[in-house]
Amino acid sequence: MNWVTRLLLPIIVVIVFLYATATFQVAEYQEGVKFRLGEIVETDFEPGLHFKLPFVNSVRLFDTRILSLSTPPERFLTSEKKNLIVDYYIKWRITNPADFYRATRGQESVAESRLNQIVKDSMKSQISSRTIAEVVSGDRDLFMRNVIETTNEDISGLGLEIVDVRIMRIELPQEVRESVYSRMEKERSTVAKAIRSRGEEQAKRITSDADRQRVVIISEAEREADEIRGEGDAEAARIYAESFGQDEEFFAFYRSIQAYQKVFANGSDTFVLSPDSPFFRYFESPNGTGESGDAALPAR
Repeated sequence: MNWVTRLLLPIIVVIVFLYATATFQVAEYQEGVKFRLGEIVETDFEPGLHFKLPFVNSVRLFDTRILSLSTPPERFLTSEKKNLIVDYYIKWRITNPADFYRATRGQESVAESRLNQIVKDSMKSQISSRTIAEVVSGDRDLFMRNVIETTNEDISGLGLEIVDVRIMRIELPQEVRESVYSRMEKERSTVAKAIRSRGEEQAKRITSDADRQRVVIISEAEREADEIRGEGDAEAARIYAESFGQDEEFFAFYRSIQAYQKVFANGSDTFVLSPDSPFFRYFESPNGTGESGDAALPAR
């Protein structure tokens, strides 16, 4: 080993020692707290490399990302004095590392234990003022917001923040499950009957209104039909009158032919009439002026 190696080696050791003991790095998701002989002297470090005095200063780094806390299912009492088994989880994070260290000595297990108890007390207060139906099917978001707001007020000095509390499962104890389900079924049945009754009432009102409109429409249609029929009969009479006025003899002949068709439609009928009856005047002569005696004429 030459003199250069003997000179550089101590320098390198000193540099490595100073780097290890006099510097520290803060990541973007971390907050650092610098201590001087156990007393907090500085916080709020920017991400990056920082310096400290060896053997005098020490540094604790705390993770400020959102952490999860799962708890065993808890039993709560509702306003109906019924037990509910609620399984929930907590999302929390460190907001003030200095206060967090003073309150918990920097131990997450201590913080989680205190958080769990505070959240459980808040859940108990909220559930005790609600019925089972309100807890299960009510405004769950409002319920959880109340829990979060109440919990954050209680932990304001711990350097922590509750980000979210969510219920994963709600169960009834076996001893009350059947009775609660039966009562909820009866309540839903009552609501369904009320809705069905209103629907039937509305259906009757709609049907009655439709029947009334039907009668009005039919009456109006019959009135218009009578008017049109009357106008048609009047027009037909006018046309007949004009036709009769143009050729009275032909009109009389045409009406007689129509009468013969209607009278003799059934070939088994027999009529006894006077031969000089005007009804048979076109049987003797084309112009209707012939003469004949009494006769029994078959309807053929």
